[in-house]
Amino acid sequence: MSIGDVVSRFRQPEYTGGQRCVPCTVVNSAIGVVAAAVIGGAVGTSAGVVVGTGVGAIVFGLSAASIALRGYLVPGTPTLTKRYFPDWLLRRFDKGPQTRAEVSPDEDLDVETVLMRAEAVKPCENADDLCLTEEFRTAWNDRLDFVRSEEASRAELAEILGIEADSLSFEEFGEAFVAYVDETRVGQWESRGAFLADVAAATELEARLDGWETLGLRQQSQLLYALRLFLEECPTCTGAVAIEEDTVESCCRSIDIVAVSCQECGARIFETDHPGDVARAT
Repeated sequence: MSIGDVVSRFRQPEYTGGQRCVPCTVVNSAIGVVAAAVIGGAVGTSAGVVVGTGVGAIVFGLSAASIALRGYLVPGTPTLTKRYFPDWLLRRFDKGPQTRAEVSPDEDLDVETVLMRAEAVKPCENADDLCLTEEFRTAWNDRLDFVRSEEASRAELAEILGIEADSLSFEEFGEAFVAYVDETRVGQWESRGAFLADVAAATELEARLDGWETLGLRQQSQLLYALRLFLEECPTCTGAVAIEEDTVESCCRSIDIVAVSCQECGARIFETDHPGDVARAT
């Protein structure tokens, strides 16, 4: 087994990189410094200053490596910070699930009006709400069938971003689905299903909405995020979807949410921590 294999097995990507818990890192770094000083001092008392300094340096190096690769030094640190740190402090560092469609609609963008202008949604016939138009529903489902393979979804996202497909790569951390261009993260979704829904919808909206390419990424994301609420089947496994209450773990906190998830494969399609914002025609 190579050193790279050992490092890969030891690494915990859910607590490092963009997922790193800053309070955990700060606390564990302080623990590492104190441990190195205490152990080095104890050894130095009996074996000499030079030996003690060397041992302290080794302890500090191992501590730093553990924090760099695993996100923390002391086992259970993420759970401990959530339990004992005040929420106002954790909120300052909280990253949570960062997705393209995370933000709420801006006041400058009337999501319902734009989607109706694109003929993606219309007033429901039997309810005071909005429903997908049959034309858009059919086109979206057909596009979803096309992008379900990794090769097709990679090509579709590359077309949307205007880049070479070979530069794109995908990773999954727990339920989160992440896209990279080379080594730079360009998007993160609640699941691969949410990613497929956005990629398919983006292509269809571009074909129907004049000026789609002039919208900012934030505005495009708001439209795609809103459309996910109208899904009746999971983009990944075609199972039925339903609204449910749940609790998700961010890097630093536990957050109560309302979510739309697949009842068959469990894929998370949509989530919000503002229950009053969720309204979906059934």
